[in-house]
Amino acid sequence: MTQRTGGRLLVDQLLIQGCERIFTVPGESFLAVLDALHDTPAIDLVTCRQEGGAAFMACADGTLTHRPGIAFVTRGPGATNASIGVHVAMQDSQAMILFVGDVDRATRDREAFQEVDFAAMFAPLCKWAARIDDAARIPEYVARAYAVAMNGRPGPVVLALPEDMLLDTVDALDRPRITRTPQGCDEGAMAHLADLLATAERPVAIVGGAGWDGVAAQDLAAWADRTGVPVVAAFRRQDAVPNDCPAYAGNLGYGPNPALLARIRAADLLLVAGPRLGEATTDGYTLITPDHPGQRLVHVHPDPDELGSTYRTDLAICAGMAEFAEALVAVDGPPRAGGEEARRDYLAWSTPAPRDGVTLDLGQCVAAMRAALPADTVICNGAGNYSGWWHRYWRYAGPGTQLAPTAGAMGYGLPAAIAASLRDPARSVVALAGDGCFLMNGQELATAVQHGASLIVLVIDNGAYGTIRMHQEREFPGRVAGTRLANPDFAALARAYGCWAERVERTEDFAAALGRAQAMSGVRLLHLVTDVEITTPATTLSAIATRPRA
Repeated sequence: MTQRTGGRLLVDQLLIQGCERIFTVPGESFLAVLDALHDTPAIDLVTCRQEGGAAFMACADGTLTHRPGIAFVTRGPGATNASIGVHVAMQDSQAMILFVGDVDRATRDREAFQEVDFAAMFAPLCKWAARIDDAARIPEYVARAYAVAMNGRPGPVVLALPEDMLLDTVDALDRPRITRTPQGCDEGAMAHLADLLATAERPVAIVGGAGWDGVAAQDLAAWADRTGVPVVAAFRRQDAVPNDCPAYAGNLGYGPNPALLARIRAADLLLVAGPRLGEATTDGYTLITPDHPGQRLVHVHPDPDELGSTYRTDLAICAGMAEFAEALVAVDGPPRAGGEEARRDYLAWSTPAPRDGVTLDLGQCVAAMRAALPADTVICNGAGNYSGWWHRYWRYAGPGTQLAPTAGAMGYGLPAAIAASLRDPARSVVALAGDGCFLMNGQELATAVQHGASLIVLVIDNGAYGTIRMHQEREFPGRVAGTRLANPDFAALARAYGCWAERVERTEDFAAALGRAQAMSGVRLLHLVTDVEITTPATTLSAIATRPRA
């Protein structure tokens, strides 16, 4: 028992839990915490320019460390700005804790300056939202926040911190470090799975998602290589296994390989390990329907509430991903040719061919990046059609090499790349952003420069909210409204922030520009000017607008 202020006590609990970095936009509501951090060099305090960017960084940091990423924001506007990161962490099943400075306890429920009921506001967006009114209970709340964020389906927790509570001096006992509770596999369930696999003629494994890590990736890839069962990544989980795995067959989501879709439809057994089978992965619950007639479904997930909630399951296994994959290694089965066949389809689909009449061909840009950048480069992106070129053509090296929101949030790529660079400064990191996506959090270039991040930023500029323009042409051809963008000179903007930057307008100029960017240090930005007509790797706006309609 030691006597400390609430602010000091809170920082001490974060140290015990292994927190090494906090992302913040400072606010007067948690000055006591900032004061304690002044005397805590073991925690790197990253000062961001907007709370949404700070929350995205914390979400990405949690993805990389498998412990909660930490963000501090102030009440009212700060919390509402940060809510986007909480939503992403929830839909992505990533551990995160958002601390929100709050009004004094004595002024609560008077609609005081910037007052919000944070427990009510965040309850639908996170696993647990609470308010700490007694400083002596800070160790209890912080330990519980870590446990909730990491166990079962990982996700975000929000804790509100009354300003005066942080100034209270109290006696309190520290809580020990929290670790994820192991979730082993039931032997009977694994025996049942072995029987299902033995009788299946066309099994397919769909992987990635809640609690997935490098141990799970290694074991599952080894099992798939041995058995020949095709391995498919869920939407934006393409780093679930190294893409050079001989049984890796590609990814589901938007713009997938038609041959892969046919393979999923033809499968008689689906082994789903980790994904929730959400809307994007299942093409609006149509590729795999909730009742999936003619297919048996084995669903493995760490959250019992997820199992059976949407999909009828023939076998539900509540287990951690590492524990399940370790148990799966012992499951034998007849060798199959499906993995090799699916692999050939994937390699053909993910090899970009030159596209006639395109001035800046993003497929060839990805090919140049594959030739020039390390295989374990971390690729970070937000939302937009531009990401489809990398989803299709980039080869991810394994867990921790893809940071991309399954929630489809714009503005995620740059903050995520900053978090990745600060987490591993020696690693190659690339942020991808469309012109609309970039300007949602482009101000975080200042954060990257200030904190010495090293990364390459590619801004793909087609002068439009391209994805929405594509939907307009599909639903209301020729009636464009609200999707055109007048953009700045992104290279000049980057230089104003202190970055190295170049503008690229032709395919043949990209590789050399990338080489010059690699030769520089710090933050480097390439402004890629593209044609909005070339809307995806597979089609154009004109083709969408003129296609026959029922």
